[in-house]
Amino acid sequence: MRQRPLAQTSFTVSSLGLGTVKLGRNQQVKYPKDFDLPTDAEFLSLLDLAQQQGINFLDTAPAYGTSEERLGKLLGSRREDWVIMSKAGEDFVDGESVFDFSPSAIRESVERSLRRLDTDRVECLLLHSDGNDLEILNHSGAVEELFALKEEGKILAHGISTKTVSGGQRAIELGLDSVMVTYNPWHTEEEAVLDTAEESGTSVFLKKSLGSGWFGKEEPDEDPVEKSLRFVFSHPAATSAIIGTINPKHLVENCEAIKRVETALPEA
Repeated sequence: MRQRPLAQTSFTVSSLGLGTVKLGRNQQVKYPKDFDLPTDAEFLSLLDLAQQQGINFLDTAPAYGTSEERLGKLLGSRREDWVIMSKAGEDFVDGESVFDFSPSAIRESVERSLRRLDTDRVECLLLHSDGNDLEILNHSGAVEELFALKEEGKILAHGISTKTVSGGQRAIELGLDSVMVTYNPWHTEEEAVLDTAEESGTSVFLKKSLGSGWFGKEEPDEDPVEKSLRFVFSHPAATSAIIGTINPKHLVENCEAIKRVETALPEA
């Protein structure tokens, strides 16, 4: 599996990153089927499998329930084997999302994440947008706080998980290192953000590349996972697609699909 640079750092991240929503939260999530949270042993086994397949990138967030706390406990001495991306601005409290993008809330969130993850830094920290991207970027003070936290070494790269094209493009204009966008064959509205990111060298993380498990009608002989990954990585700005499976079989299938896709892609 290929690795690509994490902008403005010395780190590289694998084409697929392992999302950890399902490690810590199974309430108010938009997946086709209900699921139980994995046991510690089950998730450690999944981490081993992911590493064997070439994945080195983990995506977490305070909004993912107990994900950060469990990761901090489970990684232990293996922390340095992984590039970790977390978020700030959204919490999940009593079954509901709560948002606060004030500078003090962003700082408090990052410091809490470091404690939970039992680490002195995260390699990337994204603002977890509630959809009001431009308000967050232009008026909340959160961007300035990200720059301060990076200067202090608590985060090594910064960015925002956006919900609008204008938000993604504004983030790049402001000099954030990365953006996370929704992009797949059935949702191409945010391709303009990838185009802008390619010009600036901004890292682009892809959410819902596999449609969160919801696929449209496919041709009878076409693998929707491979179709999706081939589509998203045909854009040269794509850095890593985050997949949230806790199913070992699906993890291996996704990794095999990206490896097939990458054999047909030109070298960067």
